[in-house]
Amino acid sequence: MIETTVAAMAGIGEIQAAFPALRRRHRGHPVGFLDGPGGTQVPQSVIDAMVGYLTHHNANTHWAYPTSEETDDVVQQARETVAEFLNGRAEEVVFGQNMTTLTFHLARGLAHEWQPGDEVVITELDHHANQAPWTVLEAERGIVVRVVPFNIDTGELIWDVLERSITPRTRLVAIGAASNALGSVSDVRRACGLARAAGALSFVDGVHLAPHVVPDVAQIGCDFFACSPYKFYGPHLGVLWGRRDLLAAVQIPRLAPAPDTAPERLETGTLSHEAIAGAAAAIRFLADLAPGRATIREALRDSYAVLHARAAAQVRRTWEGLASNPRVTLYGPGPDRPRTSTIGFTVQGYSSEAVARRLVDRGLFLSHGDFYAATVVERLGLLDEGLVRVGYSCYNSDEEAERLLAAVDELSG
Repeated sequence: MIETTVAAMAGIGEIQAAFPALRRRHRGHPVGFLDGPGGTQVPQSVIDAMVGYLTHHNANTHWAYPTSEETDDVVQQARETVAEFLNGRAEEVVFGQNMTTLTFHLARGLAHEWQPGDEVVITELDHHANQAPWTVLEAERGIVVRVVPFNIDTGELIWDVLERSITPRTRLVAIGAASNALGSVSDVRRACGLARAAGALSFVDGVHLAPHVVPDVAQIGCDFFACSPYKFYGPHLGVLWGRRDLLAAVQIPRLAPAPDTAPERLETGTLSHEAIAGAAAAIRFLADLAPGRATIREALRDSYAVLHARAAAQVRRTWEGLASNPRVTLYGPGPDRPRTSTIGFTVQGYSSEAVARRLVDRGLFLSHGDFYAATVVERLGLLDEGLVRVGYSCYNSDEEAERLLAAVDELSG
């Protein structure tokens, strides 16, 4: 499959040409945006979709004049595109400001049905957007939160603890599909199966997984799934998928005149219609990298397969190159374990911010700190210095990977 797709797949030069931001230069170097886990750059087709909406269709929804009806169509078509991306249905796709806001909103709604002493299971590997919405329920409603640790040597969840943490009082298992700090991938299908067997719901944070693996909510077997289009070449926006019966029943705060049917009942206020148009365009961009397939989802499977193979090679080269440097410490799973193209590391004698600032001299833009995965960084004993994070996206070249290794070698020489 990969071999036949590569021939039709856009090459790295063609992909890079689609991103206006990549024309930027810094201190004589073309900028290498290696901060994809914090937010990717945006192709021209996404920009055009957003500008096109604002230029020709800008209106509020559900009124009897053309631009309002056109806006209704833009939103509905985007729901259908996102649903195909997730392998769900359009009426199960909720849009919001970001994943964090949507998760807080959902958590408080679900908790209306829970009693003091009921339990939620979360993990240490998760971004705090999939921890805080549930831990706040301890003080607000007396919900017991059980936290599953991870193995600091491998960056992977300790599964026997997860299994023991699910009890007859468990109401929800909230688990991240991939760590945005370490790149480790968790078997969320297995976790959701454990939740279902105990009569509990499951919530999957797919924000870091969605740029690397085509999401499949049906295959995962989850009840809720959240992701962020700005992590896969779209604008800042949050997406929540949920089973329709659950979206229709959850007790959420809403304005009385607003629609009370799923999914709109979870969408408070006027949405960013231009961002919704851009999110759909981002998915089409990814599908268009592998032309000639009958459906968007088929094209996505092909394009993701090729992109994953490219990124895996870059991860291996980067991991092995950094590992050969005695002053560099790597964290998380190695290149032979299930992982995304995100690597966390430190350089002896430098804080993560100092490393990132020095790499800028080579035109390399990397993120540093805790990335809102503060529990992970704390468990690693790195709260003071933080992690340096490199994350490869579809537009990153092998030359940028080599430039990174050379820059780190110079830094630690």
